[in-house]
Amino acid sequence: MASSVVARLADLDAAAPALRALDQRARVGASVRAWREAVLLLDDDERFARLAERMPTAAHAVLNGDGNAVTSAPALLASFRQTLSTRAALRSANVQAELRPYQVRGVTWLNTLVNQGIGGVLADEMGLGKSLQAICLLVSRPPVGPHLVVCPTSLLGNWRRELARFVPDTTVVVHHGPGRRLPPALPPGTVVITSYPLLRHDEPLTTVGWDIVILDEAQQIKNPEAMASRAAARLPATARIAMTGTPVENNLDELWSIVNVINPGLLGTRARFRQRFVVPIEQRRSARAVATLRTIVRPNLLRRTKDEVATDLPPKLHSTVVCTLTDEQILLYRRAVDRAFGDGLGTGFERSGRVLALVTALKQICNHPAQFLGGTVAETGRSGKFDRAVEMLTEIAKNQDRALVFTQYRAMGELLAGQLTEMLGAEAVPFLHGGLSAARRDDLVRAFQEDDSASPILLVSLRAAGFGLNLTRAAHVMHYDRWWNPAVEDQATDRAHRIGQQRSLSVYTLVTGGTIEDHIARMHAAKRGLAGVVSADDAEGALTRMPDDELHAVLDLDAGAFS
Repeated sequence: MASSVVARLADLDAAAPALRALDQRARVGASVRAWREAVLLLDDDERFARLAERMPTAAHAVLNGDGNAVTSAPALLASFRQTLSTRAALRSANVQAELRPYQVRGVTWLNTLVNQGIGGVLADEMGLGKSLQAICLLVSRPPVGPHLVVCPTSLLGNWRRELARFVPDTTVVVHHGPGRRLPPALPPGTVVITSYPLLRHDEPLTTVGWDIVILDEAQQIKNPEAMASRAAARLPATARIAMTGTPVENNLDELWSIVNVINPGLLGTRARFRQRFVVPIEQRRSARAVATLRTIVRPNLLRRTKDEVATDLPPKLHSTVVCTLTDEQILLYRRAVDRAFGDGLGTGFERSGRVLALVTALKQICNHPAQFLGGTVAETGRSGKFDRAVEMLTEIAKNQDRALVFTQYRAMGELLAGQLTEMLGAEAVPFLHGGLSAARRDDLVRAFQEDDSASPILLVSLRAAGFGLNLTRAAHVMHYDRWWNPAVEDQATDRAHRIGQQRSLSVYTLVTGGTIEDHIARMHAAKRGLAGVVSADDAEGALTRMPDDELHAVLDLDAGAFS
């Protein structure tokens, strides 16, 4: 008969010292006594195995990942034992970090896979410490061979610093630059760091018998035809581990590509995968296909969100700031739409190009006429969105707070930087974008995080924000213009909402009412409503495939939204 009882959840590996010290005569329940016995029997394989037979149900009544069943006693005991073993290995490796319980479980999960010669995808939400978990995996293993970390070029310095910070006793070799040369014999346990561009062309990397290969920011191997994907698949290793906060960014083919590098054959051939999953899920939204794919992928993919495991992080406070158009913007917007449809959009590739050019023009007009017209100065009074952004950022700076501002356009970032520098009357407001050197990027991040005299506003290219930035000093994030994929914007926001953030994070999304930006906002809401591994369709492609009348309805101004 089902009944309700009072219960308290406890993190068992964190509670192990107290359980070990518990007096046998203490008046505690059967569940606590069972777990005390588990701690004391860790080194007795036979008696530990028999403990599962008499463990009370309440002692292991923890819901599984889907929330539809409880974990069995043998499974939970095995996980408990493995986790304590991981903690002991990390102490022996002199790891200079206090891992959170979910991070210890992540390292345990990785070790369990690797010990079976199986690869995995660590897909924790950005900001939960994937790099630290990967480092702990490398140093908690018996030294049987060297390890390889492959990352974007911009993250080489970040990985070097993280290794020096967390595992200072580990030998690290940065394999990069014109004078690079791998030592003839790499001692076991050595960590070699290299970049994806180098991986494509550096044959010596494929001749080393690596123990673990870490593929950081594994979006770099999401295209199975790319040289980086093929080169990564050729690396000889005990196991390959992919790290990415977005295993599916645009379509399910990306998931297939990453998993095929990590565990070749797990998802079948690409053609079979498309037939079995891509078409049913992306075109028909088949719940059955989604469930089947999850079942196949789940053992090799670990995904935790901040809401699940980092409940001590302060909340994100989202708000949409609806902006109006100036008369100049209305004129430019209508003229662009009328001219495009009046001239005709054509067919095939010609149509796709013209539609995308029109969409880009409309987004730029929403940003500021100066961007659309190629101006070098963005005056106030010409763009409702620009004026509202400047007002908000000026107020944030006067309140001695710090803010990140993301834009997808380099030209817009430079226009914002010029106007904000003039308005704030301080040193130049910096703009971090892909054209900067890695050293300059590092300088901008360090100044924002550590220098009280530095600009309180940091402008960031949306794409440049994709890799390796830790900007937790910001209490505000502004998305100046919209990207098609909400996952990209979420990644950018999480540069500030990550471990180390002490305050609530205010996230402002600027939307120009009645325009293409309204359509993107609605599309974002639909995308975020999709479950699990399902990705949204190619939004730009979907626009190019619309009939003219539907497309015109999407792109034309809705006068009621801004009048």
